[in-house]
Amino acid sequence: MSDTITPGLVSLDVPLGADKAAVIRSLAARVVAQGRATDAEALYADAWAREEKDETGLPGGIAIPHAKSAAVTTPSLAFARLTPGVDFGAPDGAADLVFLIAAPADAAEAHLAVLSKLARSLMQEDFTSGLRAAKSDDDVVAIVQAAIGEREAAATEAATPAAAAAPADAGLDVDGRPARVVAVTSCATGIAHTFMAADALTAAGKKAGIDLVVEPQGSSGYQALPADVIRNADAVIFATDVDVREQQRFAGKPVVRSGVKRGIEQPDQLIAEAVAAANDPAATRVGGEATAATAAPAETLSWGARIQRILLTGVSYMIPFVAGGGLLIALGFLIGGVNVGDEAFSVIVDNALWALPAGGLAQYLGSVLFVIGVTSMGFLVSALAGYIAFAIADRPGIAPGFVAGAVAVIMNAGFIGGIIGGLLAGFVAWWIGRLNAPRWLRGLMPVVIIPLAASIVASGLMILFLGRPIATLMEGLNAWLTGLAATDAIILVGVILGLMMCFDLGGPVNKVAYAFAVAGLASASAENTTPYLIMAAVMAAGMVPPLAMALASTVLARNMFPPVERENGKAAWLLGAAFISEGAIPFAAADPLRVIPSMMLGGAVTGALSMAFAVESLAPHGGIFVLFAINPIWGFLIALAAGTVVSALTVIALKKWIAPKELAEAEARVPVAA
Repeated sequence: MSDTITPGLVSLDVPLGADKAAVIRSLAARVVAQGRATDAEALYADAWAREEKDETGLPGGIAIPHAKSAAVTTPSLAFARLTPGVDFGAPDGAADLVFLIAAPADAAEAHLAVLSKLARSLMQEDFTSGLRAAKSDDDVVAIVQAAIGEREAAATEAATPAAAAAPADAGLDVDGRPARVVAVTSCATGIAHTFMAADALTAAGKKAGIDLVVEPQGSSGYQALPADVIRNADAVIFATDVDVREQQRFAGKPVVRSGVKRGIEQPDQLIAEAVAAANDPAATRVGGEATAATAAPAETLSWGARIQRILLTGVSYMIPFVAGGGLLIALGFLIGGVNVGDEAFSVIVDNALWALPAGGLAQYLGSVLFVIGVTSMGFLVSALAGYIAFAIADRPGIAPGFVAGAVAVIMNAGFIGGIIGGLLAGFVAWWIGRLNAPRWLRGLMPVVIIPLAASIVASGLMILFLGRPIATLMEGLNAWLTGLAATDAIILVGVILGLMMCFDLGGPVNKVAYAFAVAGLASASAENTTPYLIMAAVMAAGMVPPLAMALASTVLARNMFPPVERENGKAAWLLGAAFISEGAIPFAAADPLRVIPSMMLGGAVTGALSMAFAVESLAPHGGIFVLFAINPIWGFLIALAAGTVVSALTVIALKKWIAPKELAEAEARVPVAA
């Protein structure tokens, strides 16, 4: 493993700019100049996106801007000692010690562990004092390498002797003995704040004379706390910016929640709050098992931010189904032809490699890929709903969430129905979990009572109140479009179909428009080409959302999208090209009020232009893989490009000018609010 820091990455007492953006940009350029990254602007953009979500200034004149970036080829630490310091948002003033932590997007655990050691060293006064007293770049490198284990510790090694436990403060007792507290720390990148908060809490616990054990959940993995330690704990501290992994281990414990940065800046207050919760019978508890129905949650996130975190959890688990299934369907069309889906299921049942169908090996392999893809996509709504419920109610919410999602599919409610079903299932499961059940019944609650009751309520509401109105609406729209297409208002039909294809991205409205187009192909002929026109408009408009979000998130405005959405954008290029509208669902689920209207506008433009250019499609699916069945190709491509650009520019404009502050607060945990 190469050295993480070298003299070429060190800047001592050299002005790098008047603000933190200039400092980060200069350090990113230094990383590139040393051949450890390929694109200074991309590295800066990733680090700045992290900085905008949560400022990285820390007490004591320290700042640790950091990011995982595809531009980084070698894990690196770029260091600057600034005179004068620059404001990075710390509560006590400017920072004079700045580390840019640059990790590859796919950094190995060994590299992440090295970077984590640095974060822990920054909490040690000897380490920071050594950096301030260093006379040369080599001195800095020696100090840092000793701290992160890349060099044998010498006289400059930063090590703080273990503090002797002080007698416990009487206010930190539980039942007449020192309190026992466990904590979990985690941040968005899992590199720096995670471990700094862990060390700050540990040190504060020793100073207070209580028994405190911390589980840092970083990018390099985590070592779970022993079960007996959790069982004997009086209270739990969750100093996290992301969801706690295996949270059910702490079920029933009094809990205090905050952002990870508060664990660094206010560990004493967090410990005091945790001990107070342990002594309060009405305190909020993990897993909803509060001892009083009036217990107030300790978290201060707004409802908008909570809902977005819940939706993002569901989307993150759903993404593999969308990406994998969509790509497999596209490959099936490419290998087996545009009609491969007509007989795909019967082909894989009735044939084999040694008994090929009439279409030969290409039809058989295309059918295999198509069926696997369709099966994967079939789990999309259930997975979305199941893990939305999981984000609300933890493990007891998964089963009712999956059931509600499956019912949404049966009722033709699409992914919007999945979101509603998941929220219903999750909140019902969460509410039931808060009930003060008798001790003999508590063991059955998470595995029997909660899944049973939440499934009945959530799925029952979907069936009784949501299914029939949606079906009625869909039937009415279908009849109206059929009558309108028979008139001279064919361009208006293109606009309407474009709006419908982009309204719910694979949901019931999208499916009505698509079914309307496909059903019309049966009556198409050389004399009646209107169904071909409708099919082309529907296909082109359905390709706009994933292509537009791919264009916006990977080309035009990468800084406006978090890393996970930029990765989704890469997959969305191929999904859009293959006419898989669901490729835009991860973006729409995270930010529906800005993404969906933008997609609808672009879809309307594409539908209208497709009709105006009299584009015809003889194929019902396949996107660019069936261009041979589209005429004129130029008209199709122009209409598609126009709508894609319109949608991409619109969503960028909305994200930039419509409530940017609220968006930032919803996308990231703001420690100050704690």
